[in-house]
Formats: sequence, structure tokens, C-alpha cells
Amino acid sequence: MFAIDAIARETVVFAAIGFLVGGCDDLAIDIGWIWITLTRRRPALPRTLDAYRQTPPRRIAVFVAAWDESTVIGAMLRSALARFEHEDYRLYVGTYPNDRATIDAVAAVAACDPRVRLVINSRPGPTTKADCLNAVWRALERDEARDGVPVAAVVLHDAEDLVHPGELRVFDALIGRYAVVQLPVLPLVDRGAPLVSGHYADEFADAHSRQMVVRQALGVGLPLAGVGCAIERQMLGRIAAARDGLPFDAGSIVEDYELGLLIATLGGRGVLARVRADGKLVAVRAYFPATVPTAVRQKARWMTGIALAGWDRIGWGGALDWRDHWMRMRDRRAPLAVLVLFVAYTAFIAWGVALVAHALAGRAAAAPSAAMLALLHLNGALLAWRLVWRAAATGAAYGWREALWSLPRALVSNYVALLAARSAMTAYVRSLRGTALRWDKTSHVFPGAIERTEPGSEH
Repeated sequence: MFAIDAIARETVVFAAIGFLVGGCDDLAIDIGWIWITLTRRRPALPRTLDAYRQTPPRRIAVFVAAWDESTVIGAMLRSALARFEHEDYRLYVGTYPNDRATIDAVAAVAACDPRVRLVINSRPGPTTKADCLNAVWRALERDEARDGVPVAAVVLHDAEDLVHPGELRVFDALIGRYAVVQLPVLPLVDRGAPLVSGHYADEFADAHSRQMVVRQALGVGLPLAGVGCAIERQMLGRIAAARDGLPFDAGSIVEDYELGLLIATLGGRGVLARVRADGKLVAVRAYFPATVPTAVRQKARWMTGIALAGWDRIGWGGALDWRDHWMRMRDRRAPLAVLVLFVAYTAFIAWGVALVAHALAGRAAAAPSAAMLALLHLNGALLAWRLVWRAAATGAAYGWREALWSLPRALVSNYVALLAARSAMTAYVRSLRGTALRWDKTSHVFPGAIERTEPGSEH
């Protein structure tokens, strides 16, 4: 009995202190967002799409890396060609020689529209997404040399993305003023799996309405989402010149995240462009994993690349730049947060066992100290605050019904994170032993194949 009491007591103390640190960290972001909003310290960008016109329009290259995407890439390309409202763009799709189905799907669209470029990697896949993008980059350089028309920006998209018609207009108008432009990402909620698919909606709604705003105001690097982001061609050329002609780091599995921080290190400014057209955000919409195993695989890849390998690969930035250190620490706190979460669940079970043991023995369990009760009440208040803010961000993007769904989805998010942490640690340990990290992608569905909740549909 004494042993279980000690386990329960110590795990509660550890978890309570961990939750307090994380809660205060999130609270600081919330206070920063409130201050930025009240003082109007955001970039002075036009809020409506009508204001974004670049005359004459500049050429933009859209890069799509595709491995085993034959089921979605054709629909994505045809949709993009029909939707983009821009006069001069090219769609470059990177494929692999051992993925004939994807090559055929891209070739079928390219045969009907010269704006689509099929690029076949010289190496069999899968390598990494960055390696595939480098093959596309080389194809772009060849086209620029042949046509004599340089592109203004490179836009990144995935094979399952539903693009917004006006996004290239936004990119064309802002690139040059900024080295990188990120649009909001609004995951579509699969009505057949609202808990798993929907927790991505909650996380991105919060990140791209609040956290990225604070990062931008602090003047630190903006981590790119890998979709719906435009990078200035000259900046990519500058990075390529320092990397033997290849701008994307083929050794990284989170090349988009690292690229955003690198651009800031090189002096390039980034901006999150929240622009509205007909009342809805100009944003990227796509389905994210809808099952626990696929969500765990994706979250494990993110955690491995950002929170674990990131310590080794990109370090901490400037020695005295507390703002950059703070944001990178937030990016890398996931394994620590999962550890605290695991201990908290252990404490919950241990307290239950202890209460049952004391009841069977006819003894009263020791009451928590006044200090512990105060700490638990404070953590409860911070948790309630965080859930309200999360629901508010989801509600602003998806409507009040999804805001209510965000409350139970917080538990799903924790469950997925716990499982992903185990997989991430395993992958990271293997990489330390010399195993190369590979493109561990998940299967995709293009919007329209299943019922969805579209952001802004209730407004």
C-alpha cells in the first residue's frame, strides 16, 4: 500500500509541474496574440482577394512530389488547372521510375495541357520528398534556360490538395516583398471519422490563426506547412548555390519546416497571408489521415524530423535570440509533453488503485496538501482556458458544431501523440545507428470522394 501511495504521489507531482510549464507556455502565446491583435501589429496586408493583382502577372512554378499517388494525382491536377485564376503558371510533378501508375496518371493530364510537366526522378522511390523536389528543381532550371523566362516563385503542394482559385494571385502580389508566403491550411473533416480526421482541423485552425501570428510578430522563422506556401525563386537559388545546386535537403524528412527556418536565418522575411474571398479564407483544403494507425505514422514522422532530429540538424539559431529559442523549444517539446501526459495517465490509474486499496483496508487515503490542491486547480484553469481557445479557433474556421467536436477530439489528439512518440523514438534511434530516414507517406484521398465538412461552410 505504501508503494502504491508513493507512486501515485510522485507521478502526480511530476505531471502537475509538467502541465504547469506547458500551460504557461501556451498562455504566453495567447497573451501575445491578444496584445498583437489589440495593438494591430500584424503586417498591413489587404484582407480581400480583390486587392491582389500583379501587373503583368509573373510566372509561377507549382511543385508536387508524387510517390504512389496514382489514385489522386490525376484528379488533383485537373482540379488545379480548372481552378487556378492566374495567367502564367506551370505544374511540375515529380515521380519515380518504379511507380508506373503515377507516371501514367500524370502523363494523361500532361498530354492534354502543356502547363503540366512530368518529371521522373533518376533514382527509384521512395527516397525522401526533398529528393523528389530536387529532381523537379532541376527540371525547372532546364525550362528556364530553354524558355528564357524565370519564375518568380515556387509553390509547394501535395498530390491530394484542393487548391484555392485565387492563391497564385496572392503569391504573385506578395513574393518579392516577402521571401516566403504561407497560406492557412484547413483540413477537411471526414464525416465517417470525425474524431481522428477532425483533430487535424483543430490543430491547424489553432496554429494558423494564432501561433503563426505570434511567430510572425516576434520576427522568427515561419515553419512552412509544405503545402500552400510560395518561396521566392531567388531565395531558392541562393540556397541551392550553397548546397551543390539543390535547394531541398534530401537528408531531411521535414524539409518544409527546416526550409522556413533557414530562410529566416538568411534574412528572408515570411508572412502568413490570411486573405478572404467571398467570405472564406484563401487556403489549402485536403483530407488528412482518418484512422489511428495512419495518423500515428504521420505524426511520428513529424515528431522524428522536428522534435528529435531537428536538435541535431538545425540547432538553436542565434546564441542570444530568445525569441527564436522559445519557438524552437515549442516545436521540440512534443516528446516531453507526451512523457508528461503518459505520467499523468499513470498517476490517474495509481490514484484509483490506491483509493481501492485503502477502502479494502478500511483506511482513509492521505489527502493532497494545500499546495498540491492549489497546483491542480491552477492546471485545471489552464486546461479549460486552452480548450476554450482551441474550440474558438475551430469554430471560427468550421462553425460551432466542429467547435463542440474539438473538445472530445483533444483526447484523440493525446492518444495519437502517445502512440506516435513511441514510433518516433524508434525511428530516431534507428537513424542514429545509420539507418536512413525514408519517405513514410500515407495513402491519400482527393476531396469529393467522400463526404466532408468544408471550412467556413456554416458562415
